[in-house]
Amino acid sequence: MGICVLMGSKSDLDKASKSFEIFRRFGVDFEVHVASAHRTPELVEKIVKETEHDVFLVFAGLSAALPGFVAALTTKPVVGVPLSGKVPYDSLLSMVQMPKGVPVAVVGVDNVVNGALLCVQILSIKDNALMEKIKEYRNEMKEKVYRDNREVENNV
Repeated sequence: MGICVLMGSKSDLDKASKSFEIFRRFGVDFEVHVASAHRTPELVEKIVKETEHDVFLVFAGLSAALPGFVAALTTKPVVGVPLSGKVPYDSLLSMVQMPKGVPVAVVGVDNVVNGALLCVQILSIKDNALMEKIKEYRNEMKEKVYRDNREVENNV
């Protein structure tokens, strides 16, 4: 059980690395690949067909064809993270406009953390211990807001 991460380019690694931190925090197994839907479609197909992981987290910018191509090759869940560039919303529009029957779950532009968390949540459907870790994580976020609120109330 784990996550297969695909990036369209090595230049995506800096942003994608934040997802690795999430996976390590939750103790989730993952693998990482660079493959292009346009330049190395045979490599994408090989990765998708050979992985034993249960969910795909796919990073792409520009035309952002990679998540849709992955989704066309598998029935496993695909989570797309559109990456910003010179035209920041082209990748978002490309990912959310998938044809009927080939869905890609899409998070916000550059929202690597939400992409990673969505993958972890999908895995947690069959893993109660992982579900508990997610609840703890959310509780930590809640407590931080309460701390921040007290700090602001006391200093205004």
